[in-house]
Amino acid sequence: MCVEAWKKKQKAQIIKNRKIAKNVYEMDLQVGDMVREVEPGQFINLYCRSEARLLPRPISVCETDKKQGIIKIVYGVLGKGTKEFSTYEAGETIEILGPLGSGYQISQEAGHSILVGGGLGVPPLVELAQQLEGTIEVYLGFRTEPFLIQEFQKYTDQVYIATDDGSYGKKGTVLDLLKENAPFSKNTTIYSCGPRPMLKNVALWAGDQGLPIQVSLEERMACGVGACVGCVCKIQNQDTEEWEYRRVCKDGPVFNGGEVVWDEES
Repeated sequence: MCVEAWKKKQKAQIIKNRKIAKNVYEMDLQVGDMVREVEPGQFINLYCRSEARLLPRPISVCETDKKQGIIKIVYGVLGKGTKEFSTYEAGETIEILGPLGSGYQISQEAGHSILVGGGLGVPPLVELAQQLEGTIEVYLGFRTEPFLIQEFQKYTDQVYIATDDGSYGKKGTVLDLLKENAPFSKNTTIYSCGPRPMLKNVALWAGDQGLPIQVSLEERMACGVGACVGCVCKIQNQDTEEWEYRRVCKDGPVFNGGEVVWDEES
C-alpha cells in the first residue's frame, strides 16, 4: 500500500495512555475516518513534539473501533521518542500519519488460523484476530510478563502462552508450543509477528509442515514511507529462485514467510 497523495499528517486526540506491563504502554487515539482504512498488520507514524527528534516512530495498529473512530496502539519504551510518548495524557493531541505499509492477506480458504506473536510483535495480531473467521488459535511468547491476553480471548478459540522464565504459561518458546500441538490440518494458515529469530524458526518449521505462513518483520525504519530505503530485506521468488531487496515499510511489513531470506543480514 503506497502513501497516496491524500495521506497527510493529522492531529489525533489521545483518549487513553496507560502502562500495561513493564515498559509497555497502550494508547487509544481518536482518528476519525482514517480508522476505516486500516488493514491488519499496518502501522502509523507518530511524531514527537520535541524538535530534537524529527524522525517519526512507526508503531503497529493493535486494534480498531470503526464505529467510534478509535485505534489502539501498544508500544514499548525503548528510547527517547517512546519515553516522550509515555508522558502524554488523555485530552492532548499527537501528530500521526497513516495507515502505512502492506498488511496481512486474509485467506478466505483457511478454516483454521494460527497466530504466532512474540513480545512487541504481539499487538498487531489483535486486529487480525478480530477480522479472521473460522477456528483461531493464538501462540504468544514473552520474556516474563504477558499482555493483551484478554483481548485475544475475546476473538479467538484458544490462547497458548510461553515465557522465557516460566512465570506464566509454559517455560520455553512459541515454537515449543506449536510442536506440542502439531500436526495441524492442511487448511491451516499461520500469521506471525515478532523478533526476527522467532520468525525465522517459525517460518522454517511451517515450511517443513507444508503450511503457508505470513510474517510481519520488525525492522528499524527511518522515514516509514519507502523513501529512504533504510529498512530493506532480502526476498526470494519461490518459482524463479531469483531474489531482490524489498522495503519493509512500504512493500511490507508483511511478507510470505517462505520467500524471506532469513540468513541475510539487512
